[in-house]
Amino acid sequence: MSNPVHIYTDGACSGNPGPGGYGIVMIYGPHRKEMYEGFRKTTNNRMELLSVIVALESLKKEGTEVIVFSDSKYVVDAIGQNWIGGWVKRGWAKVKNVDLWKRLLVAMKKHRVKFTWVKGHADNAENNRCDELAVAACRMPNLHIDYGYEESTNKLV
Repeated sequence: MSNPVHIYTDGACSGNPGPGGYGIVMIYGPHRKEMYEGFRKTTNNRMELLSVIVALESLKKEGTEVIVFSDSKYVVDAIGQNWIGGWVKRGWAKVKNVDLWKRLLVAMKKHRVKFTWVKGHADNAENNRCDELAVAACRMPNLHIDYGYEESTNKLV
């Protein structure tokens, strides 16, 4: 990959399920962008997934080379070990977060994406920054509704 966009992502949840959020740091050459968002009731895995989706969907130029750095084995291994291919073949049977996995597949098709696992809460400054953003996001007032989660659990109020 030549001059890829580096995307660092993290999700957080206060309780699981509970209030949650994601944090994103995107770096391209000298450019840097941070994003975050919080939800009133969700899961950590949904926030890990959503952080990658939002980052990829925010890229304006199709075909962008991207390296996603995530501390989520759930996300990284689903792609790297092609669990997702098996899920698709089995019609998504017994798979959680299908709405987000399908959205991720659409977002990934538009770019050339490589996933790299990084150890969470360790010495990666950008991953640590994502964690700060995600934790702050889930503590914000007026949190958004994660319709995919709340509708799937019939807990939408």
